[in-house]
Amino acid sequence: MDKQYDVIIIGTGVAGLYCALQYPEDVSVLLLSKKDPTLSNSSFAQGGVAAVLDKNNDNYKLHIADTLIAGKYKNNLSAVEKLVTEGPQDVLSVKDMGVEFDRDKFGRLLATLEGGHSRNRIVHHKDSTGKEMVDKLLKVVEEKSNITLLDNALVYSVEKAENGFYVGVLKDGNNLVFGSYFCVLATGGIGRVYQYTTNSAIATGDGIAFAWMMGAEIKHLSRVQFHPTAFDSKNDRERFLISEAVRGEGAVLLNCNGERFMFDYDERGELAPRDVVSNAIMREQKKTGSASFYLDITDKPAEFLQKRFPMIYAKCLEKGIDITKDRIPIYPCQHYLMGGIDVDLDARTSISGLYACGECSHTGVHGANRLASNSLLEALVFSRRAAADITKGLPEKKKQPIGNQPPKREIEGETLPTGIRTKIREIMQNTYFVIPQLEHIDEACTAVDEIVDDLINTRYEITSDYVEARSLAIVADIILKEVREGNRNAVK
Repeated sequence: MDKQYDVIIIGTGVAGLYCALQYPEDVSVLLLSKKDPTLSNSSFAQGGVAAVLDKNNDNYKLHIADTLIAGKYKNNLSAVEKLVTEGPQDVLSVKDMGVEFDRDKFGRLLATLEGGHSRNRIVHHKDSTGKEMVDKLLKVVEEKSNITLLDNALVYSVEKAENGFYVGVLKDGNNLVFGSYFCVLATGGIGRVYQYTTNSAIATGDGIAFAWMMGAEIKHLSRVQFHPTAFDSKNDRERFLISEAVRGEGAVLLNCNGERFMFDYDERGELAPRDVVSNAIMREQKKTGSASFYLDITDKPAEFLQKRFPMIYAKCLEKGIDITKDRIPIYPCQHYLMGGIDVDLDARTSISGLYACGECSHTGVHGANRLASNSLLEALVFSRRAAADITKGLPEKKKQPIGNQPPKREIEGETLPTGIRTKIREIMQNTYFVIPQLEHIDEACTAVDEIVDDLINTRYEITSDYVEARSLAIVADIILKEVREGNRNAVK
C-alpha cells in the first residue's frame, strides 16, 4: 500500500467535491479524478439547481408533486422528501462557498422555469451552472489541508478488505494502491455507452462497474434519459446540450416543415418532461419521414439571449447558427441515468463502507424519469448525507486496521483489440434508444455477454482504453439484461 486515508472519494463532479468538503479537518480524504478535475458531467450541467427558496410563491409539496409526476410515480418518496426539504439549505451552503447564482437588480436570486416544473424554482448561473459550481467548489477543496486531490489518476480496481478498501490507481505510469476505511463512488454517468451523448468523455460508468464487480446491488440501470434537445451536429459523438431552460424561456419545437407539433402529443407542449418530448420527436419523425427538428427562440431580443444563454449562443455560433436569427437543429441523444448503484437515504450501498453519490447512484429520487435540474440537487443532498454518516462511523472503524491487502495486479498484459467500444455503442444505439427495438434484445445480450466475458477473463494490459471498455461492457450488459427481463415479464 502506497498510502492510507480515512476516506477515498472517486470522482470530482459536484457530488465528489461537496462530499469531500463535509468532513472535519482531522479526517484525511483522498479525492481522485480520472482526468482534469473540471471534466465531469456536472461541469456540463447548464440549466441550474431546482430548490424551493421562495416560499411565498412555491412550497415543498409542489416540488415533490412535480418530481413524482415526471418520475411516473416510480420514485422513492422518502428520498424525494429528503431531496426537496433539505436541498434548499445545501444550495445556500454552496452559495456561501462562493458559487454565484444570477440575481435581479435588487440582489435577489433569479429563478427560472423548466419542463415539468409548476413554479419558477431553478436558480442558475447563466447557462453554465454546473461549471460554476465545480469551479468554485474546487477552489475551496484546494484550500483544505485534509484533502489530497490527485488528478489524471486512472482507478482500475476497487477491492473490499476486512475493514475498508484498497484502490488501484495508475498515475504518471506508476501503479499505486491506496487504502481507506470508507470509499465513496461519485464517478458520474454512462453516456459513452451510446454513440451520441451530452456527457463528458470520461462518462463510462466506471463506478457502477467497480460496484458490480464487488457484488453491490445495481438497480434500474435501464432507466436512461434521452434529452430531446441536443444540438444535431450529425457526426459528433459528444453533442452539446440546448438546455431545458431555453424552452423554459419560450423556445418552440418545430418539425421539418417548420410546424409546431408538441401539443399534438401532450397538453404541456414544449414544457412536457424530457422523456415525453423525446418520444414525441421520434413519433413525429415516423409521421413526417424526416429526422430534421429545430428549436426556435428568435422572437426573443438578441441582447436577452446573449446574456441569458452566453455559452449556448457561443457554441451554436461555432457551428454556424446564430440563435438570435436562426433555428437551432436538435435531436434526442443520451443524457442522464436515473438508475445505478442502489443506495439508502445515507448513500450507503449494499456493501459495508461503500457509498455512492450523484449520477452513478440510485437513490430513487428520479423514478422513471428525472425532473429537470433535480440532479445537481441530488448530488448535494446525498453526498452531504454520506459524509455525515461516514464521519459518525469513522471512530469505530479506526479501532481496527483496514485488513490484508490483496496482491497488487501487474499492469502488463495482452494488447486490447480495437473496436470493442465502438461495437458496444452500436449495439446500444440500435437496440435501446428512445423507443427500444426489443426484437433485437436477445441478440444484443448475447453479443455483449461475450465481450464482458473476454474483458474480465483475458489478462489485458491495464490502460484507460481497457478500463473504460470493461466498464462500458458491464454497464451495457446490465442494461440489456434488465430490459430483456422486463420485456419477458410484460409478455407473461
